[in-house]
Amino acid sequence: MTRLGSGLLAGLKVTWRNLVRRSVTQHYPDVKPELPPRSRGVIALQEENCTVCMLCARECPAWCIHIDSHKEVTPAEVEGGRDRSHNMLDRFAIDFSLCMYCSICIEVCPFDALHWSPEFEYAEHDITDLVHEKDRLREWMWTVPPPPALDPAGEEPKEIKAAEIAAAKRAAPPPPVDPAGPQ
Repeated sequence: MTRLGSGLLAGLKVTWRNLVRRSVTQHYPDVKPELPPRSRGVIALQEENCTVCMLCARECPAWCIHIDSHKEVTPAEVEGGRDRSHNMLDRFAIDFSLCMYCSICIEVCPFDALHWSPEFEYAEHDITDLVHEKDRLREWMWTVPPPPALDPAGEEPKEIKAAEIAAAKRAAPPPPVDPAGPQ
């Protein structure tokens, strides 16, 4: 049978133990926290890789990505050839006041145009300043850490194997031709 007030005494014991222990609070502006290298801070844009496919904007559950583009036509290089058109990025903006930091946009990007930067100090006095345009998103690319090294015990990626086989075929001399022809 439990004694009356034993829960209260156990709670007071925990309280007293924490009162006499030293504080472990970090004084943030003076002492920067040590974050893991691949932590989620802000989304960075590698503009050269963006093909304006709009997958990131369509998949975003918060609808915080805004993309504007136009088509440019490149004339045919060969007479009788077809003109080529491709999308040109005019505006790429992320509203970080709406962003849920869910990483869906980064995962669905087929061309690795979006990356996580560990930078987290981008607070603003005005909420409208949390809309980062492509110029500001490009600046965050300098803080993106390199990807982790491949596992040395793991399998070689199939893309590298295929590229090495293709390079070996191009480098190998053609088989000798029999002057007598096939027999």
